[in-house]
Amino acid sequence: MSVVGRRVAVRVPATSANLGPGFDTLGLALSMYDELTVTATDRPEVTVAVTGVGAGEVALDETNLVASSALATFAAVRQEAPGMHIEAHNSIPHGRGLGSSGAAVVAGIAAAKGLLEGTVSFTEDLLLGIASELEGHPDNVAPALFGGLTIAWTGADGPRHKKLMPHRGVSPLVFIPESTLSTRRARELQPINVPHADAVFNVSRSALLVAAMLQSPELLFHATEDKLHQSYRSSAMPETADTIALLRAHGYPAVVSGAGPSILVLCDGPGDRLEAARLVQGEAAIPWRAEMLAVDFKGATVVPIP
Repeated sequence: MSVVGRRVAVRVPATSANLGPGFDTLGLALSMYDELTVTATDRPEVTVAVTGVGAGEVALDETNLVASSALATFAAVRQEAPGMHIEAHNSIPHGRGLGSSGAAVVAGIAAAKGLLEGTVSFTEDLLLGIASELEGHPDNVAPALFGGLTIAWTGADGPRHKKLMPHRGVSPLVFIPESTLSTRRARELQPINVPHADAVFNVSRSALLVAAMLQSPELLFHATEDKLHQSYRSSAMPETADTIALLRAHGYPAVVSGAGPSILVLCDGPGDRLEAARLVQGEAAIPWRAEMLAVDFKGATVVPIP
């Protein structure tokens, strides 16, 4: 069945990975979105138009990450890809640790899924498998695909995930700087081996973090402690490290968002967010844009456009 002429609307949330101790495992979907319209055409080409974040910077042909991910999804399910025109309005900042590349990968996969509706059945495992292969690891793509708080792991049968619903009192606050940091650069600072005591420390905090996120937000400060990755990466983003230290000195559960340099604060109620934002505005060494967000529970959505 030809998909030419079909048109779909795609919406994908930003994500924050690691959440402190849950390195390469935990991820949270946030209410900041990239939104796209994708049309299947009979022309043998892919064209992309971008407004918002990335306009004038990202590729506008089949090498665009959304486009290449859509084409890879058609190939993965052994379907002939049509030409496509992609209109993207992006809000997720690039290179800030909020899952922009994962969102682009998921957007392309969701677009292909929508265009192939009625022809190919996509299971959650299939979606996560394609996304993880394209992105390299599942901790960002899992919450982008499915929403909520996700635990992601890779076993003998490939990447898997568990979606959890955080306590309604968990109130995310994100601080976004003007500077960027590549995930590759952040990973280069990570040591191959870590002390046994630090590994045990993070195992305990990761377990505590799941409990805090689901039923005991008052434990979030202790649950977000980390010894596996944040200190090693601090030299690449000293302002982030200093601002996290400022926030934590005042009792706020602040962590590096993903690979950074943005900061995620998992506040225990909306009032705490206002106080944290005022603290950073008044005392941080550099300007930060504060975004008071909600947990996104839907993940990527795709709907047909008549």
